[in-house]
Amino acid sequence: MKKYNVAIVGATGAVGEKLIQLLEDSSIAINELHLLASARSAGRKLIFNSQEVTVEETTESAFKGIDIAFFSAGGSITQKFHQAARDSGAIVIDNTSAFRMDPNTPLVVPEVNPEALRDHTYLIANPNCSTIQMVAALKPIEAAFGLDRVIVSTYQAVSGAGLHALEELEEQTKAVLAGEEPKANILPSGGDKKHYPIAFNAIPQIDLFSEDGYTFEEWKMMNETKKIMGLPNLKIAATCVRIPVMSGHSESVYIEVEKDGVTADEIREVLKDAPGIVLQDDPSTQTYPMVITAVDKKDTYVGRIRRDVDNPKGFHLWIVSDNLIKGAAWNSIQIAEKMIEMALV
Repeated sequence: MKKYNVAIVGATGAVGEKLIQLLEDSSIAINELHLLASARSAGRKLIFNSQEVTVEETTESAFKGIDIAFFSAGGSITQKFHQAARDSGAIVIDNTSAFRMDPNTPLVVPEVNPEALRDHTYLIANPNCSTIQMVAALKPIEAAFGLDRVIVSTYQAVSGAGLHALEELEEQTKAVLAGEEPKANILPSGGDKKHYPIAFNAIPQIDLFSEDGYTFEEWKMMNETKKIMGLPNLKIAATCVRIPVMSGHSESVYIEVEKDGVTADEIREVLKDAPGIVLQDDPSTQTYPMVITAVDKKDTYVGRIRRDVDNPKGFHLWIVSDNLIKGAAWNSIQIAEKMIEMALV
């Protein structure tokens, strides 16, 4: 069995830490693991397979001999170092938005569009976390019944905004419970003019506002879904909301299928055996997906499936997944596993 030299860029971040943990469970045979981060994090010791690994500074020379490089340190770092990694012969699997909509870069969810990996030029983009779980659930439905329209409202965890946002949520929660005024410096977007507390709140803005009143997060969901599913004419709209949950994204999704006469039971039957999907849908026993049971799991959970009361082709679904696992680290590892399986690396 071939063994691979693997690098993680952003190893000390929230997704980087998950990558280290999940690589221990993956099918990738690792020869050497290189943990890369900023200069201020260099020298830290992290644990992989019960062994200490010293964090190194991310430099262009750090990719020499690397076969697979996972990038999860922000788009600017990807832009700065991706070419050096590729020139060294490494397959770059990027967890930022830097290349997701680049027409020459595959955007991949392995359960949905693995064949897109064959078109790689040593660079594969990992989709947005909220997009990944939705398309994983929608693909088997689209394959069976066609798909004409999608309207999604998200309930996204604070961990999607990084470790500092999580720390701020904890501080704000303590302040509110102590009767003090919570301080907000990060959400809804660190680069925007105003910041609002997330503790005991729901903020209908993730990322900056773009054209037509949609945020960049919403445009990501809409554009990425079309690209991944190969449906450029799909009618889709998104509203993305941040809620005071630590980890785990939830989504209320309305779809309209193309085929006549489809029933909710038929959709359940399709999802029951779909790869990476766990069906949790029994109202009589109050069985449905929840964040508290999905966190730290690799699957995407689907429930509350019901036909729309007015449109016979319309259906409602509730989709939950861990945004740091399937929404980021695990999907990246699955991409690498699939590339190895397809003899692409």
